[in-house]
Amino acid sequence: MHRSASKMTAALWMAGWLALMLVMVVAGREAMRELNVFELMELRRLIGLVLLSPVIALSGGFAKLRTARLTLHVVRNLIHYGAQLGWFLALTLIPIGQVVAIEFTMPIWTALLAATFLGERITFSKLIAIVLGLVGVVVIVRPDAGAVNPGQLIALAAAVGFGVSVALVKILTRTEPTASIIFWMLAVQATAGLAPSIAMWAWPSATAWGWIVVVALAGTFSHFCMARALLYADATVVVPMDFLRVPLTATVGWLVYSERLDGFTLVGAALILAGNLLNLRPAPARPVPLSRSAGT
Repeated sequence: MHRSASKMTAALWMAGWLALMLVMVVAGREAMRELNVFELMELRRLIGLVLLSPVIALSGGFAKLRTARLTLHVVRNLIHYGAQLGWFLALTLIPIGQVVAIEFTMPIWTALLAATFLGERITFSKLIAIVLGLVGVVVIVRPDAGAVNPGQLIALAAAVGFGVSVALVKILTRTEPTASIIFWMLAVQATAGLAPSIAMWAWPSATAWGWIVVVALAGTFSHFCMARALLYADATVVVPMDFLRVPLTATVGWLVYSERLDGFTLVGAALILAGNLLNLRPAPARPVPLSRSAGT
């Protein structure tokens, strides 16, 4: 599957990813007042399969979802599922600031994997975007210094898992339609989470069902936006844009939950935005050598 490279098109799809992720943060926080993580993740995927049906129909039906890369789909989605569980587990073991800071080392692992296995170049501007983003995240969350504990190692493993998942999505976009990538994500992860969700099942209230639907809608189509963004730009271009999720989430927390938005958040957001603007700057055109005329 070939698309003309366009950083701005990728940025527009990533804007959709960011907006939907912000919606999911609020909906997920509200749903978790009643549900355990296994149940929430399972219902998100089952409802997501229903929500994805119209997209599948418009893309040519379920026949178009046949794939010769089923093993890669399964591996990618089991890694992604495990990374999500690890992230939630880390939240119960270490401060949330440390979890977020460690999570956003994910672009480093993605960039290294993309450069090693996908042949992508880590240009100077990409490197600066990653560095500014990481510094911005650290400024915002200001993780406490201390000895490494199991929670930090679990969070780091989750970040590596997310990085591997993004790199594998980039590989899949070379041959697989976006609808197929999302369908297999939902199907594989729904299967993986079925047993533990049944074991811990509790019927949600009507209010919780509403939040679950919002989580499923935002969660499903956020990944659709991410997959589309990866069609138009390298993973090392797309992933640093996700740094904006940290200051945006802090802003949502301030507006919705009256959580404090301090100067550190503003400084960190400025660093993250600077890195993304640098990363989106068009590459300079290479000079084309002039052909020499015959007889000269």
